[in-house]
Amino acid sequence: MSTSLEVLEAEVLKLDPADRSHLLERLIASLDVEPEVEEAWALEADRREASLGSGAEAEVSAQEAMNRLRQRLVR
Repeated sequence: MSTSLEVLEAEVLKLDPADRSHLLERLIASLDVEPEVEEAWALEADRREASLGSGAEAEVSAQEAMNRLRQRLVR
């Protein structure tokens, strides 16, 4: 990491959480993201939210999700 980037990081970490969150949102939005990919993820997020809300799918903890992924990788 360059010195100027390290200085910038140190300054950003001094910001209050709300300002850091706002900055993070702006930085992420500034990345070149293909509109089709962005739209696909938005639709998938909506589908998942609706599925959870209707009870069609059950929530699982992060730990359970990681355990399931590890089991799939071992196979």
